[in-house]
Amino acid sequence: MSKLHLLTAVMFILLCNQNLSSQSSNIRVLTLDEMFRLATENCKQLKLSKTNIESAIKETDVIKNSRLPSVGASISASYLGDGIIMDRDFTNSTAAPMPHFGNDFALEASQVIFTGGAISNRIAKAKLEEQIAQLNFEKEQMDVRFLLTGYYLDLYKSLNQREVYVKNIEQINLLIKQIKAKQQEGMALSNDVTRHELMLQNIELALIEIDNNCKIFNNQLITILGMPDSTVIKPDSTILNLDLDNANQVDLLQSAELNLPELKSATINLQVAEKNIKIAKAGYLPSVALIAANNFNGPITIEVPPINKNLNYWYAGLGLKYNISSLYTSKRCVNLAKNQQDVATDTKSVIEEQSMLNVQNTFIKYKESFDKLHTLEKSLQLATENYNVINYRYLNNLVLITEMLDASNTKLNAELQVANARINIVFNYYKLKHITGTL
Repeated sequence: MSKLHLLTAVMFILLCNQNLSSQSSNIRVLTLDEMFRLATENCKQLKLSKTNIESAIKETDVIKNSRLPSVGASISASYLGDGIIMDRDFTNSTAAPMPHFGNDFALEASQVIFTGGAISNRIAKAKLEEQIAQLNFEKEQMDVRFLLTGYYLDLYKSLNQREVYVKNIEQINLLIKQIKAKQQEGMALSNDVTRHELMLQNIELALIEIDNNCKIFNNQLITILGMPDSTVIKPDSTILNLDLDNANQVDLLQSAELNLPELKSATINLQVAEKNIKIAKAGYLPSVALIAANNFNGPITIEVPPINKNLNYWYAGLGLKYNISSLYTSKRCVNLAKNQQDVATDTKSVIEEQSMLNVQNTFIKYKESFDKLHTLEKSLQLATENYNVINYRYLNNLVLITEMLDASNTKLNAELQVANARINIVFNYYKLKHITGTL
């Protein structure tokens, strides 16, 4: 590796560090709960879901208007031409003078009192759809929270990985310095320096990738949270101190049955299907309404010759309306509604089965993450013991620096794996909360 390439890589890392330092005033240490709160307030996806809830409420109000009286009014003025009187065989026609100004005013009101339950069932259905809209919001809110949790913990892992790489770079630089000193004494070859400089270049490239991943995760987080572009989020390390090993499968299954929005929505969709059947059956029945009207018009043209006066009359009573074609059209509507009910029933069964399976599988992986942690903690213990032995021997000039470097790297990687294993436990815990509807 040329010195120019080495210098370029080092300068890049220094610039990255300077950029991070210049943004230190925008660093925010956030807990998951704080991020959840910010997402509820600022996430555009959740704002859209809230708008859907408002739309469902307003739709219910519109359907309730069907219960209100219907009032209509009309007014007109017209010019009446002269009439013609003739025999039935269209002979002997005679002009019939008419009053030329005509006026008409009508006012009519009606109040539906019976529709076979169609209106009340439509209102009940709209209220159920309000609940579905609310449950959709809760589901999307948990989806967003779980998404944030994934980015948050991935960022945490990347930062841990970055620390390991930085320590490796420090150790390799020290090793290269020592090898160069031995080379001047004739105790090492130039190839030894080249080999370790190549290793340094690879690690520096990996560090650049880690820094870019951190930026990507950070950008995802601040976009969802609606935070300024200059914000740098740092995970709160206390998240690893949570007492999480207290879940059991029976309680998780019960929690999913009670809280999972998808299951609640499936149950409500069954109720919506029942309302659709009642609405369809209402087509077989007539509608009854109270009606009242007042008419004021002139001239009176039902007389011959016409009477050039105004006539006002009113009436009130019951109105009965029945669509005879519903005898053969409503059956198809009822059959369609029953088919939709069957679909809703099957959908609910599938969601229940899949949800229970997800809980069981996730619980298995959750318990497995503890087993992995225990294994990795044992590996860390062994790596630490090995490092202590090699370090003691190195200080007494009994081993080469390469052995010391290998032991140190093994210990650093073991520490990283333990930290990541703890993060995986947290992730699986929040995944359990997500699939049981309690996130």
